[in-house]
Amino acid sequence: MGALMYKWKKLGKVFDPTKVKGVAWMKEYAQSPAAVVFEDYIRVYFSSRPNKDAVGQYVSYLGFVDLSRNNLFEIRNISKEPILKLGELGTFDEFGTNPASAILYEDEVRIYYCGWTRCESVPFNSSIGMAYSRDKGGNFNKLGQGPILSFSPTEPFLLGSPRIRRFNGLWYLWYAAGSKWVKDNGKTEPVYKIKMAQSIDGINWIKAEVDLISTVLEVDECQASPEVFFRDNLYHMYFSYRYSLGYRSKQNGYRIGYAVSVDLKTWIRDDSKVGISISDEGWDSEMISYPNIFSIDEKMYMLYQGNHFGRQGFGLAVMQSDNSF
Repeated sequence: MGALMYKWKKLGKVFDPTKVKGVAWMKEYAQSPAAVVFEDYIRVYFSSRPNKDAVGQYVSYLGFVDLSRNNLFEIRNISKEPILKLGELGTFDEFGTNPASAILYEDEVRIYYCGWTRCESVPFNSSIGMAYSRDKGGNFNKLGQGPILSFSPTEPFLLGSPRIRRFNGLWYLWYAAGSKWVKDNGKTEPVYKIKMAQSIDGINWIKAEVDLISTVLEVDECQASPEVFFRDNLYHMYFSYRYSLGYRSKQNGYRIGYAVSVDLKTWIRDDSKVGISISDEGWDSEMISYPNIFSIDEKMYMLYQGNHFGRQGFGLAVMQSDNSF
């Protein structure tokens, strides 16, 4: 498919939730950044958490930070309240909304998000919900109390990491789906692979129900957060991947992978062309994951989360102008 490689120059950390004062629900983590480009600012949605509760459990909420379009390190506004309330008793998003993907469509901003609920035999389960805003992404209404994409016979649990895009008049939703649970020193850990669904309205979906990306680390390699864009007559996917066990470490933690396709169905993986990895030191020296790619004035940027799943925020990289090799 051609010797093409996009190289990314890291620009630094953009936002750190641990530096925000007086916002009780935003104590740490700025996970899964998702940008929507407006005329004079960029609104970046992300998931954050308050402190753990009395029994050591987290919940997660969606919020946003506004960045100046002319200076992406200039913070103009931070949401004072979550944009979505957690779900009612027994619903799929009762305990968390993380991660999420945003898209501007006609007069709406749509958020596709992973809703979490707690379980007994395993720690959690999740499905994908949708909410919409008609005031430029400030206030959102959930489509309903249930998910728009959930379990099926071949995808029996743990749907999450949604990434929404529109190509050729169709909606595409890439996501991760659980394939099994494994034990690691008494702790139960999920294994999940990247999937895809199509829609004509962004609400009713037809699943492809196949694994899109090959594995390179191990059979139980976990894959998530597939970000897709079209450039140079090809579809490009940047995604997160990790080992199934011991992944809270630098050695086995998240990295960003790369794949390419001509038809959005068959993907050829080649991580040697990813063009970005962990730093030698600092906030993204152990993990790098959950990329979000957007363009401003013909420049392409990548937001990504760093160490410990974005505990201390997300950073920014820019695509280099010379990408031949």
